[in-house]
Amino acid sequence: MLGSGFIARFYAAAIQGLRKKDTIVSVYSRREESAKKFAQDYHVAHYTTSMEEAVNQPEADIVCIALHNNLHEAAVMACVKATKAVITTKPLGRNASEALRMMQAVEEAGIFNGYLEDLCYTPKFLKALESVQSGALGRILWAKSRETHPGPHSEWFWDLEQAGGGAMLDLGCHCVEIARSYIGKDVKPIEVMCWADTQVKPILAEDHAIALIKYENGAIGQFEVSWTFRGGLDLRDEVMGTEGTIWINNFLRTGFEMFTTGKGGDYIAEKAESNSGWLFPMGDELNDLGYNHMFADMFDCMEKGKPPRETFYDGYVVNAILDAAYRSSKSKCWETVTLPVWRGKEEIKKHTAFTDYNEEYYLIKEEITHYGDTKLILKDKKTGKIIEKIKELNHKLKE
Repeated sequence: MLGSGFIARFYAAAIQGLRKKDTIVSVYSRREESAKKFAQDYHVAHYTTSMEEAVNQPEADIVCIALHNNLHEAAVMACVKATKAVITTKPLGRNASEALRMMQAVEEAGIFNGYLEDLCYTPKFLKALESVQSGALGRILWAKSRETHPGPHSEWFWDLEQAGGGAMLDLGCHCVEIARSYIGKDVKPIEVMCWADTQVKPILAEDHAIALIKYENGAIGQFEVSWTFRGGLDLRDEVMGTEGTIWINNFLRTGFEMFTTGKGGDYIAEKAESNSGWLFPMGDELNDLGYNHMFADMFDCMEKGKPPRETFYDGYVVNAILDAAYRSSKSKCWETVTLPVWRGKEEIKKHTAFTDYNEEYYLIKEEITHYGDTKLILKDKKTGKIIEKIKELNHKLKE
């Protein structure tokens, strides 16, 4: 384990808890006291302040990177040098250039690589994605993901140089990959329009952002992110298709609500702002936030010699989309997503099919009114005129 902080501890609990056969054999931290405390808490036999020493532990089969964003590339290159399998926390890089270098390095070295995008492994997401891929929603038109909270836990997130960005890079990486998965990861993202600003926090990076992402098939991805939201951690997704809609609330209002005066209350849930009043605890954070399914996928795939659901390539595409978003937030224009390496479909034509009602009309809408009639909104194929008709019981039409 490279890192001993907040996310490393989430990872450790999942790694050593789910499959019951995985063990952390070494932990690296820049501060010896942090490494030692982590080792004590998770029964790790070896701790060190040398990244290379941790990576090169002979007992280690795979390296998990849980470090600051600016340290990811150095850690990945240490794994490449040692020819060690590697999995890393999100975002892959501070920008697409870093991400591309890391992706190319691990692929050239032929080592297993996984992108730890936990929110693409939540039980609700996996079930929703299964429904989407089975065609339950028809053709996907729009996918939106929202992550907002009062801000990250550690000081480095707030430093632009170390983090590489603000709320958009920290949270938007989740949202982009969620929407991209629903739309289809083989569908090319084309361009991005983004608004971002620093509204509340005295920092150089953005603390709030909203963006639209156009995909080659005509679908739209959307994200909303904020470090200024009050009320805890808000994780919501929406997917709309020609045949249906999905709404997901991953954290707030999930069916577990509790009131307390605060007596005996301590940790309630990640980024909860209070331990009194009406609260919304999680039944099982490690599972509900995707950590268990994520590490099970990573380790099972490594053992079977196949790529996991999320790889460095996915992290690279996410970084490229976010780079375009940052450019757009400055230019106030649509900005092209630059992808020198693209492995999906090429030149998908935008879907423009209309629904035929009969030889004469296209169907725009059919509905049953409150007074019992079935009303049709139709478009004449020849003239383009839009009309209303009532469908009688014998299916004849009348004005």
